[in-house]
Amino acid sequence: MRMRPTLSWTPGEDLPPGSTDLEPVADALGTGGVLVLSGAGLSTESGIPDYRGEGGSLSRHTPMTYQDFVAGAQARRRYWARSHLGWRTFGRARPNAGHRAVAAFGRHGLLSGVITQNVDGLHQAAGSEDVVELHGALDRVVCLSCGARSPRRELARRLEEANPGFEPVAAGINPDGDADLTDDQVAGFRVVPCAACGGVLKPDVVFFGEAVPPQRVEHCRELVRAASSVLVLGSSLTVMSGLRFVRQAARAGKPVLIVNRDPTRGDQHALTRVSLPLGTALTSVADRLGIAVDQQAATGP
Repeated sequence: MRMRPTLSWTPGEDLPPGSTDLEPVADALGTGGVLVLSGAGLSTESGIPDYRGEGGSLSRHTPMTYQDFVAGAQARRRYWARSHLGWRTFGRARPNAGHRAVAAFGRHGLLSGVITQNVDGLHQAAGSEDVVELHGALDRVVCLSCGARSPRRELARRLEEANPGFEPVAAGINPDGDADLTDDQVAGFRVVPCAACGGVLKPDVVFFGEAVPPQRVEHCRELVRAASSVLVLGSSLTVMSGLRFVRQAARAGKPVLIVNRDPTRGDQHALTRVSLPLGTALTSVADRLGIAVDQQAATGP
């Protein structure tokens, strides 16, 4: 029997309430050695919806799972048609004040690293360096047969050529770059194979139901061990891929601080959860620390 991945989590009544006090976050960053763990909530101010917040995409959309993707051509046609359309919007997203604040903290030597659950590349576009993309990145494509990797823009060009006139209207765009389309809208879409071997192409991201590569997990564990504290930004921590690092930090006695509008699965391990918009909160912290945040980033993802 195929098990479905964990997509939702119900907060318990014993979780502490959210705060609006940013002093603990400012204190942690002022001390330095902070490891940032970011989630989809950090990118909502860039126009990319999150999964689980108010109006989140899970209320209308079930993400593609790895099991469904590899099981049949019909699922892959549906995914690539929707993703191809979504990429046009997703690829135009730009870093917001939250991404720029994280980059500024890094430039001032306050961070020990950045781990992101996002696949949008906006941390790097804002100027952050050495970002660990826990779930991969949508701007790359990998062949499941030969392992060759190629730029997403190259696949986008090939899909445009194979599907001239493909201009359906989507009901919405999701955090994974997937657009909401009906079965009728994707029925005639043509999927292209790997240019090197003719195999099946997949975005270089970790789908729901797929494991994060062990080497990547261990690298993140090393970052937690080296950090003074962990700052979670815009993640509900519903899935274990991110929650495990919060639990690791808590077991080691390292402070965990969370900035997220809604309760998270990691609140019980946190020193505080600040319930404020990410851009406003992080810009305010930067101001307290005397750090200038760039008004805009020069490049996109």
